[in-house]
Amino acid sequence: MLTVDFDRLPVGPGDRVLDMGCGGGRHAFALYRRGAGVVALDQDPAELKDVAGMFSAMKDEGEVPAEATAAAVRGTAYALPFADGTFDYVVCAEVLEHLHDDAGAMAELTRVLRPGGRIAVTVPRWGPELVCWALSSAYHEVEGGHIRIYRGSELLRRLTAAGLEPLDRHHTHGLHSPYWWLKCAVGVTDGEHRLVSAYHRLLVWDMVRAPRITRITERLLDPVIGKSLVVYLRKPEQPRAAA
Repeated sequence: MLTVDFDRLPVGPGDRVLDMGCGGGRHAFALYRRGAGVVALDQDPAELKDVAGMFSAMKDEGEVPAEATAAAVRGTAYALPFADGTFDYVVCAEVLEHLHDDAGAMAELTRVLRPGGRIAVTVPRWGPELVCWALSSAYHEVEGGHIRIYRGSELLRRLTAAGLEPLDRHHTHGLHSPYWWLKCAVGVTDGEHRLVSAYHRLLVWDMVRAPRITRITERLLDPVIGKSLVVYLRKPEQPRAAA
């Protein structure tokens, strides 16, 4: 299930793209299929091993254009191992809410993006996330868990301060908010609860089949209770003049 809308982030063949904090690689795989030169970066070596294996399998199965390239790189958001202006596009999906120095990470993301390049940043939406925190401390009080909740205006203000210009925004995953509220209510570690299991099966069915009824339902829910906020920004061609 992708969070970034690639109609709003128009990555094409040959574009250089960084998926910063790639996790399991869902966005990196989609970018690879679009023919981009993808770098999937994460700190977790186990995740990166799986991502690299999937890149190889996709290539072997002919799922990607001949010109596409992909690499899995271990690194930290606070010191990205790339030169200034390396990438045409950057994806940073569900990462910043985990980072103590999110301002430092935003500065690094801006640095490695070329002038005129675009970035998509996604974070949990303030309202649905607040409900999760209220229902369960175990949801966020874990190692590597969420340490902050962003309001949309705050996120844009901070990304703008890092040197980016806002272009667009939207909410997504409206079907996922009730699932997480339910998990938090019954216990986030209780994956066997019958209601949680039933809802999870619904989400898997939706991801695999994408039936019209759930797609329409989610489009109606997204503006109201969409689980994720997605913002799209660009790096100016010329640095902003000092005030």
